[in-house]
Amino acid sequence: MKQVDDIRHVMVAGGGTLGLRIALRCALDGYQVVLFDLQQSQLDVAKQQHTRLVHGLLRNEQISGAQAERVATHLRMTTDLAEAVKDVDLVIESITEDVPIKSAFFEDVCALLAPDVLLATNTSFLLPSQFLSAIDRPAQFCAFHFHDVFNQTVVDVMPHSETDPEFVALLMEFGRRINQIPVHVQQETPGYLFNAMLLTIMQQATLLLTNGAGSIQDIDRSFMGNFKTPAGPFGMLDQIGLDTALHIAHNTPELTGDHFVPLLQSYIDKGHLGFKTGQGFYTYPKPEFAQPEFLGVTPAGQE
Repeated sequence: MKQVDDIRHVMVAGGGTLGLRIALRCALDGYQVVLFDLQQSQLDVAKQQHTRLVHGLLRNEQISGAQAERVATHLRMTTDLAEAVKDVDLVIESITEDVPIKSAFFEDVCALLAPDVLLATNTSFLLPSQFLSAIDRPAQFCAFHFHDVFNQTVVDVMPHSETDPEFVALLMEFGRRINQIPVHVQQETPGYLFNAMLLTIMQQATLLLTNGAGSIQDIDRSFMGNFKTPAGPFGMLDQIGLDTALHIAHNTPELTGDHFVPLLQSYIDKGHLGFKTGQGFYTYPKPEFAQPEFLGVTPAGQE
């Protein structure tokens, strides 16, 4: 099996919200990266998002100028799968949360990969064992689940029963090398660690809302003011994506009750999916909860 130092070329499949961030993070940290998506329009959006993200990271001094310059030399995009996998050492899949769609991708990509290429899935709520029928290298396959990548930097490493422990150790170290905080989820667990805890919080928040106990804003204020977080449960739902949260809810009904799904569905039916569509529980790009006055605290120097 490859060692972590053998990982030089990374292919990320899926140019959506997380896929484009994973690709950018790897490129910033010196890896040669190919971002693959079937839709050129999605890659065009990814390129625009990369420019925006790099500017923000530079402004906040989260990356150096030298790292920013790597994007031009270390990151390319393609809609050609055969081209995307040339000389690749690690494939990270981050496409639609759908078992048949992901399985079809794995069948296609495995047919093109050299036997020693490593394979990971960034699935948010599905389990790696659900794709084993499409995987020709089960020992070299594992869940590698990112959160925000730049601001929420935990990455979950969750093996299935046939994953080689050496591959788990490799992904833990690779996670550190791309400035993430790797955590080992020792057995397959829907929602990993953080998402499982977070979903319980969101369930309670939506129950408070639907019972009329508090407004979206005040529920978030209560959470943000006590835990000193930049967003509350509803703001976090917007960041996750209401459609993604709904998928998670359908797969963990024991956590969601009979109010969570209808509330999300009422927003989704209007096309309001959260941050990625500009509208969810809040309006973006300048959501109410991100404004200094949201918590009723006057910024220093403005008394």
